[in-house]
Amino acid sequence: MSIQPDNRALLRALGIHKPIIQAPMAGVTTPALAAAVSNAGGLGSLGVAAMNAENARRAIRQTRELTTRPFNVNVFCHRPATADAAVERAWLDWLEPVFREYGATPPQSLCDIYTSFVVDTAMQAMLLAEKPAVVSFHFGLPPDAVIAQLKHAGIRLLASATHLDEAAAAVEAGVDAIVAQGIEAGGHRGVFDTTGRDERLGTFALTRLLVSEFDLPVIAAGGIMDGAGIAAALALGAQAAQLGTAFVACPETSIDDGYRRALLSDAARSTTLTSAISGRLARSIVNRFTALGEDPQAPRTPSYPITYDAGKALNAAAKAKGEFGYGAQWAGQAAPLARALPAGELMAQLERETRESIERLQSVRK
Repeated sequence: MSIQPDNRALLRALGIHKPIIQAPMAGVTTPALAAAVSNAGGLGSLGVAAMNAENARRAIRQTRELTTRPFNVNVFCHRPATADAAVERAWLDWLEPVFREYGATPPQSLCDIYTSFVVDTAMQAMLLAEKPAVVSFHFGLPPDAVIAQLKHAGIRLLASATHLDEAAAAVEAGVDAIVAQGIEAGGHRGVFDTTGRDERLGTFALTRLLVSEFDLPVIAAGGIMDGAGIAAALALGAQAAQLGTAFVACPETSIDDGYRRALLSDAARSTTLTSAISGRLARSIVNRFTALGEDPQAPRTPSYPITYDAGKALNAAAKAKGEFGYGAQWAGQAAPLARALPAGELMAQLERETRESIERLQSVRK
């Protein structure tokens, strides 16, 4: 299936025969989804960033009950949140009328609901004990000592990068492959430093830059929804393509009915980058929450993931009244191409489409 068959060392080492990686979207992926993708010959993924160490251990073991094949475990390496009572109070006051609309009141205060892997020693110890085949990093990198321990345990490491400098840092740290996350991707931007300039490179431009600059395998991610997109990524020199939104509508995911309906409707034609939901820039289907964040009167959002504490509370209050428009409906720019197929069927379809696309490209060359 690969246009560049010699550039498949990492996939061969993992025993993966399809250049398809299911993106580990935290709060969406499940053991059933990861196992189905891996059983179909790709690399399934678990997003455990929203879990504590014991829940993550449970998810890993549940996945192992469903597959004997390798899968990826993804963690978030964001800078630990900096609390700011004044900023958090202003944000809660801004949301208060919306809470009231649904018969609820906002929390009295906000918490740092997710511990960064950078300082989560329990999660680090759990991964060293469980030894999943692959661990991937988003938002940055853990300390060098942690990377060394994971590599010594035989775990392959992936790191997302949104521009050349981040990729260079990942290469220097010793990861095995780079995930080139383009601006088209659904969910959270993987930028390391949210205070710096975001180049907002597209997936294909970023993939070519990284393939040209580094010897490590590159995995293209962002806006890839079908076999034609996978073939294009391979033609650009990527070793594999990582698909997130493409799998969100699969019945194996944990999304709610409102998210599913939005993804499979005309609403998916409009996505936007917002920090209103979580406190960190992420691409979502345009909904009531993203509109709140675009209001010119909106105050500054608290640090990630403190903002998410308020976002989850508002979503719960609205859902209790039948309104799903305040959810984190993460989706990439090509979301209208989503298909509600079981993951195994979708993998087979993606494989057929990729092969057909490669054959078309090869026929053009002749």
